[in-house]
Amino acid sequence: MAAIRPAGDFDISYAHDMAVIRRPWQWAAAVGLVAFLFAVPAFSPPQFLDALNLIGIFLVSVQGLAILVGYTGQISLGQAAFMTVGAYASAVLTKYAGVPFWFALPLAGLGAGLVGLIFGLPSLRIKGFYLAMATLAAQFIIPWIFRGFWVATLGGATGIQEIPVPRLAGFAFDSEWGMYFIILVVAILTTIAMKNLARTRTGRAFVAIRDNDLAAEVLGINIVAYKLRAFFLSAFYAGLAGSLWAHYLRSINPEQLDLIDSVWMLGMVIVGGMGSALGPILGTVFIRLLRELVSTLTPNLNDMLPGLGANLAGLGPLVFGFALALFLVFEPHGLALAAVFPLAV
Repeated sequence: MAAIRPAGDFDISYAHDMAVIRRPWQWAAAVGLVAFLFAVPAFSPPQFLDALNLIGIFLVSVQGLAILVGYTGQISLGQAAFMTVGAYASAVLTKYAGVPFWFALPLAGLGAGLVGLIFGLPSLRIKGFYLAMATLAAQFIIPWIFRGFWVATLGGATGIQEIPVPRLAGFAFDSEWGMYFIILVVAILTTIAMKNLARTRTGRAFVAIRDNDLAAEVLGINIVAYKLRAFFLSAFYAGLAGSLWAHYLRSINPEQLDLIDSVWMLGMVIVGGMGSALGPILGTVFIRLLRELVSTLTPNLNDMLPGLGANLAGLGPLVFGFALALFLVFEPHGLALAAVFPLAV
């Protein structure tokens, strides 16, 4: 931890050692940042606000994946599928059961977490590439279930439309700026929870399993229980993100969140930096803004170079793959290390 502290900042007590925000200027910077984030809708155009909302939603899901990949050393290619579970759970609860959004949000996380436990069971026997293939099954099985079962309620391939908007004290969060505040609050809470998770017994057990699961078991850590907890937490975060996604778009179908989204989220963890609460934030912002930039530039390039035509359709995956390769070669520890390293000098 000392490597990411400002020079000359030494521990003077146990409380000081455990503190995340250690200096008065850091408190002022944190409060100023939060105030700025809450003031963003006042001067942001709708397109930029939409991009921020999508960044916040995917950030919550990527944080869950970072707990699994960065803290515990496991891998999952089904994070988008668990988001789908949370989205459908929240949509069904609010539209058909009349449950308020504020209760449906955590229930959607719990539902996705339980599904994540099921697909996390293979981690007890396999790891690495084989575990990736096992979790990949979630990305095919879950959409197939929502597409083919309980069609009267789930809507089949069409999905669920006109999902109720969140309401509080008679106010409807039915606009981009209204949903922005909900997404921002959830993202702040999940960030605080993820940061503090690493400082708990569970977080230290996760890290021990990541470093050497055999040594962790010899030390008395229950490998089975903690691996399943990691998968539950990862899917729980995805369920929260899925609920926000469903109520932001006000519709959900089995094809909205596919395998490509799971791969993008894994790339966000890698680009941001694993094993750090800052990593998911930097990785999500970087990749989502990169996607927005590519989607904005592609029509202009198509007008300038009409001969390329359909070839420009693959520009997004090409840029993403190239950026990911560059990070793996030149900055394998991600943006988080690059961002905090200057603080140590």
